Amino acid sequence: MSPDATSESVLASATTTAATAPATGAAPGPTADPPPTEHDGRYLGRHRLYLRRFLRNRIAVAGVVIFLLLVLFSAFGDLFTPHGYADADFSALTQAPGAEHWFGTNQGGNDIYAAAVHGLQRSLTIAVSVSLLTVAISAVVGAGAAYFGGRVEKATLALIHFLLIVPSFLILALVSHRLAGDWRVLILVLTVFGWMSTARVVWSVSTSLRERDYVLAAEFMGVRPLRIVVRHIIPNLGSLLIVNLTLGVVSTVLSETALSFLGFGVQTPDVSLGTMLADGAGTLTSAPWLFAFPAGLTVLLTVSMTFVGDGLRDALDPTSTGAAGGRR
Repeated sequence: MSPDATSESVLASATTTAATAPATGAAPGPTADPPPTEHDGRYLGRHRLYLRRFLRNRIAVAGVVIFLLLVLFSAFGDLFTPHGYADADFSALTQAPGAEHWFGTNQGGNDIYAAAVHGLQRSLTIAVSVSLLTVAISAVVGAGAAYFGGRVEKATLALIHFLLIVPSFLILALVSHRLAGDWRVLILVLTVFGWMSTARVVWSVSTSLRERDYVLAAEFMGVRPLRIVVRHIIPNLGSLLIVNLTLGVVSTVLSETALSFLGFGVQTPDVSLGTMLADGAGTLTSAPWLFAFPAGLTVLLTVSMTFVGDGLRDALDPTSTGAAGGRR
């Protein structure tokens, strides 16, 4: 082989090696950013992310503010008046709002401001208690039926469907009227006939959770079925249950108000927003303040909780923008 051919062969080999091997002095190429961790400033925990989404919803925040103001009014509003809700001022019968009686008085001389404070307190107590109880019962019954399956599931669904077609409003009216309108009995009756719809929704969602790996792993480890339902299935329904809890307050307020308005709910001498609306319904032209103030409180309560429920649903929706543990 000639010297020229040998030189060309060596040059070609060197060129190929330089093209395929990385240059030692070349700058390193761009690398991907490491994933965010809990100690990284770019990381947002699940609860912080949910809170951030909720706070972006100004209507939902306004709903929280209104609801908190109503709670404070019901808890401490009686400190600003010397009158009790059952006290009668016979020198001021059906008196218009003024300096002595801020919201006026009714036909019996009772102060409407004091009655509104107590009525809102009673309606809130009933609504929150019923909503908490119905959500707890529906979570256990719905998730339990989905997990156990078989005959338990069929029997539970049959009971739910039967109770859904029963005219519950008539039963509520008859039972509460027979028991003299005790608000504690009203909580019990509203709870008994108020958990079925939520339980059916919980059941339908839980049917997909019972096949998850963490449930199967708990079964393999010998965890008791009830513990699996309470510790592994129900916590993964948290967003659904929270939204139903807030919206349940709205539906319970409306149910209690309707029953009391018709005379089947809270009975005198006790007072609720429904009884105040019933008392003021016949005096809209002669004494409109008897109806206006309890109606305003009822509207504020239901609207504020509706705003909060909608905001929670948007914040906890897994299909919304961003994901837990994502970037800011």
